[in-house]
Amino acid sequence: MEAEALVAMADRLPEDFAPTVELILATRGRVILSGMGKSGHIARKIAATLSSTGTSAFFVHPAEASHGDLGMVGEDDACLLLSNSGETAELSDLIAHTRRFGIPLIGMGSRRQSTLMEAADLRLVLPPMPEACIIGMAPTTSTTMSLALGDALAIALMERRGFAPEHFHAFHPGGRLGARLAKVGSLMRGAESLPLVGPDTPMGETILEMTAKGMGVAGVVEDGRLVGIITDGDLRRNMEGLMSRTAREVATRSPATAPADMLAAEAMAEMNARKVHVLFVVDDMGVPRGVLHIHDCLRAGVV
Repeated sequence: MEAEALVAMADRLPEDFAPTVELILATRGRVILSGMGKSGHIARKIAATLSSTGTSAFFVHPAEASHGDLGMVGEDDACLLLSNSGETAELSDLIAHTRRFGIPLIGMGSRRQSTLMEAADLRLVLPPMPEACIIGMAPTTSTTMSLALGDALAIALMERRGFAPEHFHAFHPGGRLGARLAKVGSLMRGAESLPLVGPDTPMGETILEMTAKGMGVAGVVEDGRLVGIITDGDLRRNMEGLMSRTAREVATRSPATAPADMLAAEAMAEMNARKVHVLFVVDDMGVPRGVLHIHDCLRAGVV
């Protein structure tokens, strides 16, 4: 029954959906959400989703609003109030506050002819679908539709704002999600950790540089640009007469590199595809600026 309700709402979005998106985009303050009971839980989730996707929002409990928290709602804000019946008594003070100070009010519920909807500037009226519980009274279908409609608002606002992965990461710095959106530049080891040698550096000195920096590789630079890389595998493949050679003679030319603004997850995929454990981070001119080890990604939670 809930699935059928979602399909019905997808086929016919509330008439004021697009104007609601435009109103929120034009709001200079924040979007204040409120609701009582199960509607309150949904309102909290919508507020959290909006906040994490570029629309500043927070939840105000309607009972607390009546005891001083109305001061959180300013004239530059917009209110989105949820009530399936539209007659939730606890919302009355919030409704009156918005009308008194000319604060835009958006109602979300199932009854067009209700106190909330009659007072609202914009109305997100849910389709008239029955609740899924066996007695037809427990908020089930209505809360599912409200949650989905809140997600649709958030996604539409993301699209209109041009919300990008780097913006998402700014609001999600912790946990695995934050790690997947981290950039190479935030995880790489800096210039002081770069194991670099010149093309004519003897292999004895090159091995010392590889050992000193503990990366198992050395980058070969010419005129400041990275032109090759020497790995432990290159050492094994050139064991015969190794110490009589130079870095130029042993290095693998045109090594895999990464720009600092590449997603760390993409860099790790590149390392896995090439079966390497290190990528040099270079700028647009090919000058090495850092080095990314696969262990750096794993420690940060990139998988």
